[in-house]
Amino acid sequence: METLTDWLPQLTKLTPLIQRNLFTSLVIILILWLLRTIVMSIVLRRVEDVRLRYRWRKTSKGVAAAFGVVLVGSVWFEGIQYLASILVVAAVGLLIALKDVVTAIAGWIYVIWRRPFNVGDRIQIGEHAGDVIDVRIFKFTLMEIGNWVDADQSTGRLLHIPNGLVLSEVVSNYSSGFQYIWNELPVMVTFESNWKKAKTILLEIVTKHAQHSSEAAQKRIQEASRRFMIFYSVLTPTVYTSIADSGVRLTIRYLCEPRTRRGTSETIWEDVLHQFAAHKDINFAYPTRRFYDNQREGELGTSPATVVADS
Repeated sequence: METLTDWLPQLTKLTPLIQRNLFTSLVIILILWLLRTIVMSIVLRRVEDVRLRYRWRKTSKGVAAAFGVVLVGSVWFEGIQYLASILVVAAVGLLIALKDVVTAIAGWIYVIWRRPFNVGDRIQIGEHAGDVIDVRIFKFTLMEIGNWVDADQSTGRLLHIPNGLVLSEVVSNYSSGFQYIWNELPVMVTFESNWKKAKTILLEIVTKHAQHSSEAAQKRIQEASRRFMIFYSVLTPTVYTSIADSGVRLTIRYLCEPRTRRGTSETIWEDVLHQFAAHKDINFAYPTRRFYDNQREGELGTSPATVVADS
């Protein structure tokens, strides 16, 4: 071995210091190459998006090259402070280059730690709503609801949403906490209808179909109040009265589970149609146009033909 160490400097005409620096530089390059290869193999297994794969490939190559220059340079040029400065600059550049990736990982950590939603929950984030069917390190997947489909029904599309959006967008959870939502059905009857009778009928219908949800919700509130400041004074179904342009608006309000909103609405509406059809003094209101003849329908003294004499 001693003969080899003596023979190598004579053959290459290099000093032991230069040889050591060359060897260290080769080791650094090999380690960086291995690290990038390992990272890319993990990314290719976990990431299906072609564009994201391409971004990872280009960014990882640039980052490995930057660290290679810094570390190899530190071998050939002395100065720890200089190396530290370069590393800080490189770290800042890395954060800028991988901003979306870092944000996605931070969002994933937030989802795992704070649990704003779990797999199986129905949520809305920004303009997107659906049921959470998968959560991964870079994105989570929703089975979309709504959009062109009414009443929160599934569209059949899968939405792959970056985890970083949970840090910048409002997340609405239909399932966690209270686990019930309020649903309202406005029923419009004409001004000439017996609106008091109609209100009584609607209250009987909604009580029949939604009373059990109110009783179950009362238990849920007691459980949810241990974690959140949730309290309601009234959970029973009710009917509110208001006036609209076309008639008297009777608004049914009741509790239901998020995934049963359309089904309960259909059941209540069918019952309303059957009940109202049996009462001749109750009629649905809708936008109409009416012609008013002031001479024949107006009050006495309001007809244009009437002349009012000054006294």
